[in-house]
Amino acid sequence: MYHYLVTFLLFICNIIISNATERFVNFSKGDFLLNYSKKMELYLDPNDFEGVAHAVHDLCIDIGKVCGCKLTVSKNRRSNILIGTLGHSQEIDHLIGGKALGLEGKREKYIICTIGDRLVIAGSDRRGTIYGVYELSRQIGVSPWYYWADVPIERHAHIYIHRGIYTDGEPVVRYRGIFLNDEAPCLTTWVTHTFHTKYGEHQFYEKVFDLILRLKGNFLWPAMWNYAFYADDPENSRLADKMGIIIGTSHHEPMARNHEEWSRAHGRYGPWNYSTNQKKIDNFFLEGIKRIKGKEDVVTIGMRGDGDEAMGKETNIKLLQKIIANQRKIISRVTGRSAQETPQVWALYKEVQDYYDKGMRVPDDVTILLSDDNWGDVRRVPNSLDRKRSGGWGLYYHVDYVGAPRNSKWLNVTPIQNMWEQLYLAYNYGVDRMWVLNVGDLKPMEFPIDFFMQMAWDPNKFSPSKIIQYTRNFCAQQFGEDQADEAARILNLQGKYSGRSTVEMLNKDTYDLRSGEWNFVANQYMQLENSALRQFITLKPEYRDAYRELILFPVQAVSNIYQMYYSQAMNHYLYSNGDPFCNFWAKKTEDAFLRDSLLCQQYNKEIAGGKWDGMMIQKHIGYIGWNDDFLRNTLPKVYRIENTVSSDYIFKGTKGRVIIEAEHAQFLRNASKASWITIPYMGRTLSGISLQPYTEPTDSASLIYSFSIEGERRDTANIHIITKCTLDFLNKGGLIFTLSLDSSKPVSVNFNRNLNENPENISKVYYPTVARRIVDSIVKIPFKKTVDGRHTLTLHPVDPGIVFEKIVVDVGGYRPQFLFGKESLRERK
Repeated sequence: MYHYLVTFLLFICNIIISNATERFVNFSKGDFLLNYSKKMELYLDPNDFEGVAHAVHDLCIDIGKVCGCKLTVSKNRRSNILIGTLGHSQEIDHLIGGKALGLEGKREKYIICTIGDRLVIAGSDRRGTIYGVYELSRQIGVSPWYYWADVPIERHAHIYIHRGIYTDGEPVVRYRGIFLNDEAPCLTTWVTHTFHTKYGEHQFYEKVFDLILRLKGNFLWPAMWNYAFYADDPENSRLADKMGIIIGTSHHEPMARNHEEWSRAHGRYGPWNYSTNQKKIDNFFLEGIKRIKGKEDVVTIGMRGDGDEAMGKETNIKLLQKIIANQRKIISRVTGRSAQETPQVWALYKEVQDYYDKGMRVPDDVTILLSDDNWGDVRRVPNSLDRKRSGGWGLYYHVDYVGAPRNSKWLNVTPIQNMWEQLYLAYNYGVDRMWVLNVGDLKPMEFPIDFFMQMAWDPNKFSPSKIIQYTRNFCAQQFGEDQADEAARILNLQGKYSGRSTVEMLNKDTYDLRSGEWNFVANQYMQLENSALRQFITLKPEYRDAYRELILFPVQAVSNIYQMYYSQAMNHYLYSNGDPFCNFWAKKTEDAFLRDSLLCQQYNKEIAGGKWDGMMIQKHIGYIGWNDDFLRNTLPKVYRIENTVSSDYIFKGTKGRVIIEAEHAQFLRNASKASWITIPYMGRTLSGISLQPYTEPTDSASLIYSFSIEGERRDTANIHIITKCTLDFLNKGGLIFTLSLDSSKPVSVNFNRNLNENPENISKVYYPTVARRIVDSIVKIPFKKTVDGRHTLTLHPVDPGIVFEKIVVDVGGYRPQFLFGKESLRERK
């Protein structure tokens, strides 16, 4: 009866089967209330799959967290929730059948529908049902990232259901998964802290499997640097098979064997060389296939050299063909079936592609796994003839990489726009059998993982404009609708800015300093950090851990790195010009380096109460080669000009001039045996400053002033240096000081050459000057823009006894005054 009812509803009511991303759950109103009682019942056929029962158990927990109701699995076939797999649930077969809702013969498809006041979740196979169960969890507000990103679960009193029939169809890509790679030291340290195990055991992998299934994935290449998935814990493989996760091994781990298994017993097995050690290697392969017999695992075939290297300098096609032929014989012998009945993949990674390009082929049933260039660009796609092979084509893609020119392991630097463009390219050329994403430690690659899995389900759902909407949807799921727009804006910009250069590739020379490019990009990131901080304080407290993990920490961390390298660039630039202000930038570089460690410490020890301790210990500052084999993060090289005393101020001039009291130097550099002394109340306004004692040499002494001027209107500046009217007491033809602006060559100024009683000077120069008590020396000098808008004026007394009182820099806005004007605004640096 119910079978006919569903068919009737489809035909008569013209109900459109909707994409399940459209909501059928509402918390305020709907066609019927799902949690009408504090106790809810769910019916699952006892003969259904273990993986479905596992997902149902999770659903019971999820519903309890959302509405507080206790959902239990009942023997009552009239329970208000019915879940089952076609062909494995009598109630599902009786109620809706396969043909009525298009499940029969489909792969990993689910239907969520309403029959009366019952909610029905049916799957074409076990993963179809599992995906349907987790779709309900997602719609009631349980993010797939509830564990891995600490996304909170909001409480709701009511869960209403809209009548209809919902499905997300079949996945386009058959095998959709991730590769945990380069997992030391971060992931391995975190696993040890969290699960108290030396290796990755099933308690850890259960969390990984759960995430993959909630993202509608089905495939995993397990961690392999220090772990051996099959050997470390036999329960790993059993649990994967039970939950519905298909296991494979990475591109250099053939025949369901982990490389660590060989490495740990190297003395027993001998060399990883098929030409000289075939018997032991074949037996090693045999043991791997025996271990996975009866499971869905995909077998990697072929062979690379020991430790993910090439087998040799030459492309030995004949040897590799022999290896694969023998591997397939082993598969057939162990399974008792034709080799083509066991899914296999040959990965054309790095030099292995040369074998294919030089004409080597594998049996038609084998999936050929292409690769990107490790940086997100697809290396090759199949032609129209190649696309006809029954084994199909796959893609191995990276958002994490260990290799030249530099590792990229710390943070995500792949914008999803770049990922979409290349994945869509591959899909258009028929690459749709297997997609594997290298995600490193898994965290902090949450965002690209989420996008990759959705893209793998159906690449046709996405376009450039829909990518922007996807980002917003992702943020709404993790932080709530009210925060989604701003969070998405920040996340999109974070991807764009980080995609310019990996953190590991950044250095002081990445951006151009002189054109202002460095200042521009560093300020962009600082503005983004300010935006993220502003949003952070508006969040409900329960959302703050998730926000720190997904947005705030990556933004702050990379912004800080940009500030560090910009500061180093400024330090080197100013040091090369002999500008003591380089010391200020040296300190900023050191401060940013320290802040980097503090940010990572906060991630490890504070976020989510220290839950992620160990996840943020990856080295990322100090690369001199391609890899991170240096001991620890290393402070970038900075320089200082010693023997200087600095003040806290720089000057900001307006209307084309800046006025500075002489004692307000940014830096005072003493001579070897003389020091700068301020003489209070001297001069027309504030004071005088001179190098004393006057009997000692002036050698390296200087006064350095920092300023900026708004309203610059000329290419040259008239610089007034006002000094006390000291006479030529040394009788040497005048006392001299030098002046330089920014990096210009010093200009020599003899300010009192004519302050004498010679007939030509006594009336016109001498008496008028000494009566006014000052000398106003005007120096005309080129005035050019600088990288940061700040200018540096340096005074050096060549002779002793010179008292400086005031400085005026005029670029078109100064009008002469007896007191030379009021000092310009001083700003703290």
